[in-house]
Amino acid sequence: IWAFTKIYLSGIDLHIDVASNVNFVGFLTAFTQVEFVDIRPLIAPYLKNFKNVPGSIVDMPYEDCSLRSISCLSVAEHIGLGRYGDPLDPMGTKKAAAELSRCLARGGHLYFSLPVGRPVLCFNAHRIHSPKQIVSYFPDLQLVEFSVYDDSHRFIENTDIASIENNKFACGMFHFTKDSI
Repeated sequence: IWAFTKIYLSGIDLHIDVASNVNFVGFLTAFTQVEFVDIRPLIAPYLKNFKNVPGSIVDMPYEDCSLRSISCLSVAEHIGLGRYGDPLDPMGTKKAAAELSRCLARGGHLYFSLPVGRPVLCFNAHRIHSPKQIVSYFPDLQLVEFSVYDDSHRFIENTDIASIENNKFACGMFHFTKDSI
C-alpha cells in the first residue's frame, strides 16, 4: 500500500517493477503502464497496460538513467542466494542496488523495500540488512523517506533509519530519488 499510493499520486505514465508481488503489479496496471522485469516471466495476457520484460535485477535491459519510476519490493534480500534460480553471490543485494541506481533517471523515483534490523543471513531464504547499510548501497541517490513496519507490527511513516536498528525482522520501505542536476 505504501508504494502503491506513492506511485498512484505521482501520476507517472510508465512504471517499471522489478520482480515484486504479482498482485501489486496487477493493481498498478489499473492506472498506469507497467513493465515487469524478472528472471521468471509473468505471463498475464489478461492484464491491460502490462508488459513482461525478461531480465535480471543485476543486469537490467535499460539504458543508464532512463527510468523515471521503479519499484523493487521484497526482492533484493533474496538476490545471490540461489533460491529463485539466480547464481550464488554474497554481494547480491548490493549489486541489485547498484543496478537499480544505474537505471534510475535524474529526478526519478525508486520505491524499495526489504527486511531490516540487525544484519543476518538466513541461507537460502533471505538477508536482513541494517537500514544504514541499505542507504550506503545507493550512494548516488538521496533518501526521500524511510518508513517501516516494525517488529511490534506498527507502521511508522517517515521515521529515522536509526530508530529501527535493533529490530529483528522489520520491513523497511525506502523512497529514493536521483538529483536532477
